[in-house]
Amino acid sequence: MTGSPHLVSDVMTHSVVAVGRAAPFKDIVKLMEQWQVSALPVLEGEGRVVGVVSEADLLPKEEFRDSDPDRYTQRQRLSDLAKAGALTAGELMSAPAITVHSGSTLAQAARIMAQRGVKRLPVIDDEGMLEGVVSRADLLKVFLRPDNDIADEVRRDVVDILFPAPVEPVHVMVTEGVVTLTGQIRDTALIPVAVRLARVVEGVVDVDCHLSGAEAD
Repeated sequence: MTGSPHLVSDVMTHSVVAVGRAAPFKDIVKLMEQWQVSALPVLEGEGRVVGVVSEADLLPKEEFRDSDPDRYTQRQRLSDLAKAGALTAGELMSAPAITVHSGSTLAQAARIMAQRGVKRLPVIDDEGMLEGVVSRADLLKVFLRPDNDIADEVRRDVVDILFPAPVEPVHVMVTEGVVTLTGQIRDTALIPVAVRLARVVEGVVDVDCHLSGAEAD
């Protein structure tokens, strides 16, 4: 993995298990257990994503198995009560599906997951066809990026651009994802810019900046 920003296509899982609208309840549970996933895309036609069925969609059937909810509960949880009686993926699924495009950045995918409270996103093309799935664990893969790769990118895309003629060489060292910048530069106003740009390089955990301005003669 080199270059930033990395895209969803760099980390997503291409082999995906999915179901059609008519998939029975028990088959959905079996697939989730077999593939060790918490949600399945629901497809129609030649692979267009129309919804997602998750463990949360399945649980109401167990929750309301032996209960007789009062009117208040019925009003507050109409959707869950409907899912308690659902038999197929089409009846169970949450729709429209919350998806992401393969060309989206990892930051965009992470933002969608956080805002919508989901752990996995179907990855679709411009026609809405399933291309893969990206999970929270996939997004964290960038932190497995080798320190040398991170250092090379910081030198190339940050240091060489901001400080083409430093007073003394600007050194970049990366240890366990933490970037350390040292050296003397001519324009100290660029120091916070350098920190900000280094911090957004994929795989960076933190930035420890020791850049300083040239001493007056």
